[in-house]
Amino acid sequence: MELNSGISAVITGGASGLGEATARALAAKGVKVAIFDLQEEKGEKVAKELGGVFCKVNVTDEDSVDAGFAKARAANGQERILVNCAGTGNAIKTASKDRETGEIKHFPLDKFNLIIQINLVGTFRCIAKSAAGMMSLDPLPNGDRGAIVNTGSVAAQDGQIGQAAYSASKAGVVGMTLPIARDLSSIGVRVNTILPGIFDTPLLAGAPEKVRQALGAQVPYPSRLGNPAEYASLALQMITNGYFNGETVRLDGAIRMAPR
Repeated sequence: MELNSGISAVITGGASGLGEATARALAAKGVKVAIFDLQEEKGEKVAKELGGVFCKVNVTDEDSVDAGFAKARAANGQERILVNCAGTGNAIKTASKDRETGEIKHFPLDKFNLIIQINLVGTFRCIAKSAAGMMSLDPLPNGDRGAIVNTGSVAAQDGQIGQAAYSASKAGVVGMTLPIARDLSSIGVRVNTILPGIFDTPLLAGAPEKVRQALGAQVPYPSRLGNPAEYASLALQMITNGYFNGETVRLDGAIRMAPR
């Protein structure tokens, strides 16, 4: 798919981090961007800078997602590109004992379910609704009607202690990538997933510099945190390369996460 002003894109989680970098990279190619996010102030600022549109969207809420797509399409037309970066995580052991009280606890199921709802179900919800919209478009000269990029995590393959919910949600994204690519093959919509390692995102921005350096030092090469622009570069390759389909790619500097 050639990127130009005739193409529209929706980026979930586009107000910051990996999503913002991807929105900026797409806009730099002339693509009309719509940012889905709950961070209203940041999202409006980025959208204004890029000449795009901000849509306050909660990916766990059906009506919110529908309203977001309606607003984005009214402003930019039907999107041919969807990049799913909206997500979150937590760190809770499956079962543990409180060191002070001796109380035995287990992972609260509502907190487990919340991560699944945001990272996995929210991603699928946006994919299904975007793909349905893409079906209304005529194919481009190369046959593409659209391209979808999802965000997993290296935790999908080597999750750490306390990451049961997060790893399960991201492994679910990996697991559905090929079936969805096959589902959408007849309409010319390609689907791929990126598994980022340790990236320099707002999540780590407030961490002490020693912590940031220690995390970067764990990466075999290059021994540093990933740059969101490097994620965006791979996302654009997945979008523009017409033979890239049904694939899951680690982007991690060759790191394999230790148990903790």
